[in-house]
Amino acid sequence: MNRRLVMIRHAKSSWANPLQSDFERPLNDRGEHDAPMMGERLNKLNIVPDLIIASPAKRAKQTAKKVAAAMGYDESKIQWVDKLYHCIPQVFEEVLYEIDDSINTVFIVAHNPGITQFVNELSAEFSIDNMPTCGTVGAEVELDHWEMFPGAKKKVFLFEYPKKQQ
Repeated sequence: MNRRLVMIRHAKSSWANPLQSDFERPLNDRGEHDAPMMGERLNKLNIVPDLIIASPAKRAKQTAKKVAAAMGYDESKIQWVDKLYHCIPQVFEEVLYEIDDSINTVFIVAHNPGITQFVNELSAEFSIDNMPTCGTVGAEVELDHWEMFPGAKKKVFLFEYPKKQQ
C-alpha cells in the first residue's frame, strides 16, 4: 500500500528577544506569512493530511496550526509530541511506528538539523544541504503498517519551500 509522509520544517522564527528560551521562540512576520501559504500550496497539490504530528515548541506549534487552518484540518486533532523538539532522525522513525494503520498521509512538523538529516535518508535519489524554513519534503512509502517504515521502499515526490518559484 502506498502511503505519504510529508516532513515540514517550522517557518521562520523571531530572534527579536535574545533572552527568550529557544522553546518559546515564536514565528516572525515572514513565518506568519509562509506557513499558511505552504498549507495552501500543499492543498492545491492535493496533498492533504489524515494526521498532523508536531513538536510542541512555539514556532513549530504555530506553523502546524497555520498549515492546518489553510488546509481545513481541525487543529484540535494535531498531535503534539515532545520528543520531536530538536530530535535526531531515529526519533522520527519512532514516531512513525506509533501511527495507526488507518492513516495514509501524515505530516510531521519539526526542527533542523534532525529534519534535514532524516529527509536525506529517505531516498538515495534525494539530497539537500539544508531544509529551508517552512520547507516540505514528501515521500511515497510502500508499506502496509507504519512500523515497517525503516525497511520500506521510499520515493521522494515533493520538495517545496516558500521561495521556490511556482
